[in-house]
Amino acid sequence: MALMTVKFDLKKRVKLAQSVWFLFWFAVMAGVLLFSMGLFFKIELRKRSELMDNNESHFLPNLLILMGLVACGINAFGGKVCYDSLDPTKFVRWKPMLKTFLVACVVFNALLVVTALLCFVMRIPLQFTLAEGLRNGMRYYKDTDTPGRCYMKRTLDLMQIEFRCCGNDNFRDWFEIQWVSNRYLDFRAKEVRDRIGSNVDGQYLMDGVPFSCCNPSSPRPCIQQQMTNNSAHYSYDHYTEDLNVWKSGCRDALLSYYGGMMTTIAILVLLVTLLEVAVTVGLQYVHSSLSTLANPEDPESESEGWLLEKTVKETFTDIMAKMKAVGKGGKVEEGAEEGGVATVS
Repeated sequence: MALMTVKFDLKKRVKLAQSVWFLFWFAVMAGVLLFSMGLFFKIELRKRSELMDNNESHFLPNLLILMGLVACGINAFGGKVCYDSLDPTKFVRWKPMLKTFLVACVVFNALLVVTALLCFVMRIPLQFTLAEGLRNGMRYYKDTDTPGRCYMKRTLDLMQIEFRCCGNDNFRDWFEIQWVSNRYLDFRAKEVRDRIGSNVDGQYLMDGVPFSCCNPSSPRPCIQQQMTNNSAHYSYDHYTEDLNVWKSGCRDALLSYYGGMMTTIAILVLLVTLLEVAVTVGLQYVHSSLSTLANPEDPESESEGWLLEKTVKETFTDIMAKMKAVGKGGKVEEGAEEGGVATVS
């Protein structure tokens, strides 16, 4: 017994084909939008690729671009099929491949759901990628004369200004690394020699942060040096003072930015999935209604369309039986080959 059977006459079939044709071309535009979002996401990641530990973060935008291109191709083909279904002589050439195409549509819809889930799941590895990348970037901040790292200072400064953040977790991360180049240190000064000598790794550490950490909204001039020395500044207590540098870390700021983008893309992908399901269902009704014409030579005769030719349980049983048959066929062929080899021996 067919599932969700609907009776059609010529007028209903024409309206159905026209509606599904319109939805298919609307889905093509949705595929273009999906491609554009993937491309935009990739560009945004490329802007700060120096601050990311690896290229795995580009897997998701590459997948979105691929799914967008596939969506455009599948929906353009489906629109052509629906348009030709209005003319029985043209529809005949598409009829043998429609079942395979419908299966491909179902698989594509499943991949869209997986893509949407990845948009949520990939937030976790992105967090670790940003943490490690920012940590390395801060270590290279001072290497303005080193090829390949000379732009790291500019990248980090622009990022901290744009995202209103400081350090990896917070501004104290700058206290643990040497971010001033040796080129700008006077090694004849006792203070410089003492600071380097007191550090195991021979680094010049200080309780200060780069200028890009300063909050321009603070009424007080920015205190970016000797931040933990109360006596170095008038009317200052670093325990109670509302520091005039950005308090949030850049990892959380970037994760919030990219995470929000990924959530928006995931919602878009889910909406595209609903549209793809709708056009797949519509095409199935177009296909089944044209395949069950009471009189194939009379286009105006009535017909029935359905979502599934059998019930869900029967369909699932048939699929499992076919899969088992394929598996048994593979084992039989393997056994026959082994037997043939033994005979030759």
